[in-house]
Amino acid sequence: MTKTANSPALKIIPLGGLKEIGKNTWVFEINDEIMLLDGGLSFPEDGMHGVNIVLPDMTYLRQNKHKIKGMIVTHGHEDHIGAIAFHLKQFDIPVIYGPRLAMALLEDKLREAGVSNRTELRRVGPRDVVRVGNSFFVEFIRNTHSIADSFTIAINTPAGLVIHSGDFKVDHTPVDGEFFDFQRLAEHGEKGVLCLISDSTNAEIPGVTPSERSVYPNLERIFAAAKGRVLVTTFASSVHRVNMILDIADKQGRVVGIVGRSMLNVIAHARNLGYIKCRDDLMQPLNNLRHYRDDQILILTTGSQGEPMSALTRMANDSHQVKIRQGDTVVFSANPIPGNTIPVVRTIDKLMAMGANVIYGKDKGIHVSGHGAQEDQKLMLGLVRPKFFFPAHGELRMLLQHARMAEAMGIPKENIVIAENGDVIEVCQEHIRVSDKVPSGVELVDSSREGVVKGDVLRDRQQIAGDGIVTIAASIGLDGKLSATPDIQLNGVVLPMDRSQILAFITEAIQNTLSRSWTDFARTQDDLKVEIDWVGLRHQLERDLTRTLKNQMQSRPMLVLLLQTPGSAVPPAVAKSDTPNKSVILNPNNGSSPAAKRRRATAGAVS
Repeated sequence: MTKTANSPALKIIPLGGLKEIGKNTWVFEINDEIMLLDGGLSFPEDGMHGVNIVLPDMTYLRQNKHKIKGMIVTHGHEDHIGAIAFHLKQFDIPVIYGPRLAMALLEDKLREAGVSNRTELRRVGPRDVVRVGNSFFVEFIRNTHSIADSFTIAINTPAGLVIHSGDFKVDHTPVDGEFFDFQRLAEHGEKGVLCLISDSTNAEIPGVTPSERSVYPNLERIFAAAKGRVLVTTFASSVHRVNMILDIADKQGRVVGIVGRSMLNVIAHARNLGYIKCRDDLMQPLNNLRHYRDDQILILTTGSQGEPMSALTRMANDSHQVKIRQGDTVVFSANPIPGNTIPVVRTIDKLMAMGANVIYGKDKGIHVSGHGAQEDQKLMLGLVRPKFFFPAHGELRMLLQHARMAEAMGIPKENIVIAENGDVIEVCQEHIRVSDKVPSGVELVDSSREGVVKGDVLRDRQQIAGDGIVTIAASIGLDGKLSATPDIQLNGVVLPMDRSQILAFITEAIQNTLSRSWTDFARTQDDLKVEIDWVGLRHQLERDLTRTLKNQMQSRPMLVLLLQTPGSAVPPAVAKSDTPNKSVILNPNNGSSPAAKRRRATAGAVS
């Protein structure tokens, strides 16, 4: 394609993966056509109570779903494909192109989520070129990473050629023999690349990332020294690492038991596709392991990140069918990802307390990163020689360091963009710039994996976790007085004084509000009926009670006010309060009658 000054600008919109690690999601838009690249998730931070999965905010794509022509997948890690099934519940993606292993894993996810009919999966190989819509011609260029079947992507658009590095490192001795296609990258660099989007994860680390094969002799030595069973945990998706572990076990005369659903799933697909090669009887069902001596057993398990429901964590908690024994050797062939250090350390401590010899840590040489360090990143820049540079996939300090590296290699500072999720980056032959902003942020999914946890729900959970919850059930008569002593429950609340004093303060606060404000909410009509603004009274009670709790307890527990009005003959229904973090129980007729909808209810109408 010949590019001129009149060529349209390409819009590049990251919805995840900038100034963070995870939920990598990219939008490429030109000529009213959208192509997506990857759809990843991340995992909850501290304070995200009850949240299992964090997704990018997909508002922009929901609003523009009619423009979506297809998706490109770079590789099969969860932070690149884990959210696709959730997205397909919100909008169709006509076709998804990706590597064989990633597509096999994705196919399972879509089937399990019941959305297989909302897209078509097509598998690609090295140097395959596909067309997405009328505006995108995409080439898959083999790279090396910590998962098999990983690609760098060349995107030819009317605005020019964009290279997206995908996740990569430079491994000159790849375990699977699939070499990084530097030649093809250099050919594109020779012809001219408009923009390079490149992985910044290890931009702060000098030198090069070691080859995956460097782990092999260290694992081999550790396994050979073990006198009893060997239990190894690593990322299930680390197909190369798993392949080496199986090979060492075979050489040393150990059979292998596999524990963990994701590990079983990945190994099954990798074997079918030829990325893992081993004899069939090497892997044995767990029940068969009792027929072998301890020094003939290796157990490969999930749980390298201390995940609460993972197999190894459950073993450490003595709640798994595999029981840790005195003399077992447990090997952590993975480093904790940011945020997971504490649960990993707790798991290690529990395993040690049970008598296991636990081997972990960067100094043991049993794990290497799947992302390139500074010299790897410089090689990518040197081969591609882009006009514009867009560092991606990393936290802010990583992006800035990568940008400085590119500037040192001759890319002008004005040709480098540092962006954040939701920025609309416009690139054409003349410039690269942030031109607009679209909705961004996160969508939180709880353990049901169906409902999105809204921001107000999360704030409620955080408030309950921090200061507890106070539930007050109060019955008020038509005379504006308490019909009975309020029923008060304090859950998760730290009491600065005797419990009876707190209960007395709360009861007194309700009585004071009724005494002071009742005439503001109860008025006698000409026909002598009393008209009462129950909703207004409830709001006033909530405000006064919140103030009392804050003054007396020096904290802000969540307040749930259950207000029973005269004539309630059936259990009241719950209605969400207009006041943040509070709720109320009203007479059901108050909430459904026309009078209540006008925020007024006459006492005579309450039944």
